[in-house]
Amino acid sequence: MRHMLSAAVLAAVCAAPVAAEDFKWAGTTDPQTMDPHAVNSAPVLGFLNNVYEGLVRRGQDMSIEPALATSWEPIGDGEGWRFHLREGVTFHDGNTFDAEDVLFSYERASNEVSDTRSWFAPVSEVKMVDSKTVDILTKAPNPIFPDSIANWMIVDKGWAEANNAALPDKENGNYATLNANGTGAFMVTEREPGLRTQLKPFDGWWDDATHNITVAEFTPIQNPATAVAALLSGEVDMINPVPIQDAARLQGQDGVQVIQGIEARVIMLGFAQESDVLKYGADAGKPNPFKDARVREAVSKAVNVDAILKTIMRGNAEPASQLVSPAMRGYSSANMDRPAYDVDGAKALLMEAGYADGFSFGLKCPNNRYLNDEAVCQAVTAMLAKVGIDAQLDAMPVSNYWPELRADNFDMYLLGWSPGTFDAEHPIRFLAHTPNSEKKLGSWNFGGYSNAKIDEMLPMIQSEIDDGKRQMMLDESAAILQAETAYVPMYVQPLVWGTRDNVTLTQRPDNFFILRWVNVQ
Repeated sequence: MRHMLSAAVLAAVCAAPVAAEDFKWAGTTDPQTMDPHAVNSAPVLGFLNNVYEGLVRRGQDMSIEPALATSWEPIGDGEGWRFHLREGVTFHDGNTFDAEDVLFSYERASNEVSDTRSWFAPVSEVKMVDSKTVDILTKAPNPIFPDSIANWMIVDKGWAEANNAALPDKENGNYATLNANGTGAFMVTEREPGLRTQLKPFDGWWDDATHNITVAEFTPIQNPATAVAALLSGEVDMINPVPIQDAARLQGQDGVQVIQGIEARVIMLGFAQESDVLKYGADAGKPNPFKDARVREAVSKAVNVDAILKTIMRGNAEPASQLVSPAMRGYSSANMDRPAYDVDGAKALLMEAGYADGFSFGLKCPNNRYLNDEAVCQAVTAMLAKVGIDAQLDAMPVSNYWPELRADNFDMYLLGWSPGTFDAEHPIRFLAHTPNSEKKLGSWNFGGYSNAKIDEMLPMIQSEIDDGKRQMMLDESAAILQAETAYVPMYVQPLVWGTRDNVTLTQRPDNFFILRWVNVQ
């Protein structure tokens, strides 16, 4: 991971604070909610990392460091972890932070209505030892647990209950959807969904401020040309992302700079493997070909990833063979090769599976979530047509996209996954384990992929302390996922940010934009 981080972190290191300044930035996706437990997505979690805090947090180099907990240590023989809470911390409204807020936030974030409940699948119980000590007990030894809760944010119990927001409500919304009360470096002062969100520094923050921002304002701008124009004119100080096709041109412009790196996110294709019939296209209602691993493999051979990287990503992305990139802990070097582009091989597999004449189906895709997402889906559609598969593309804003996937309204779909733990266990838990609501597993396994061996190995991967034994299991898992073409990993998404040349910041590979590291000269 150090190799990946070096270019990103060193590209823009925080400077010492200078005169206070206003700061404006823009992105393609407005966070769906201000509730840190309602939606488990990078636009929400990345934004709210400026407002809310967890027991631990990730630093500029992605390492885990103390936040609302000053220290932690394992309990007994792998029974769990004890966290010692920071003294003198207050929420934005002045309420005091203590162990009751941690227990409340666990119960809230792990509730069945919460989109973050899968994070707590290993947890058996959370206990308050005293007002400043909390024990988090796990069902089995879990050496990576502290890493897994870096994005678990603590909510003020009194504030939430007083405002009828004791539980998240991602369907209809509640007070916590539009309002926030964290302990973080910034407070939400104005919120107009889809238009603008304003933040101001929290004077009572427990940590030392290294930024020099007086007011920060985020504006969602979906049109790439509009975002670039806003940066060039000085209307905004930063845009994320810079359209790939404009990166070189912007790099040569006076007054702006382009900061590039590699994200921890793998872009992949997923399939409706659980459905008995196709839902879209001319063959809607007919038996679902994607239940057959040979058809899924044919798709992987038909997609020319190298061409996508060359023409659409302009050489700014790297091919992927697994659900994690080579920079992640647990990456399987033994399974680093991805299927070669092979039109004839794809046709042969389709013929073997009984689809020599191809078939028609629906491909769902977001058009404002990932870099060039709709263009990539258009390219995939054209490539599949070459082997006789007719993909009916339906691209839509991400606010409509996730509900469609949650409702199983797809035959095939595009997904990007960045492991919050920077470990290969993460996508196995969320994407590859058989969906199980009771055990809080497989919560993003929209297509219903299921393999008994994967399910059996996951708890062993989570609890194994010996790195060699653990890696053997991760290698076996990667081999199974490849052999069954559970997904079609295509590439690791690049990071391309644009700023005014008087801005210094830190670009992390999780694509979280952290305001406390921003300085405007």
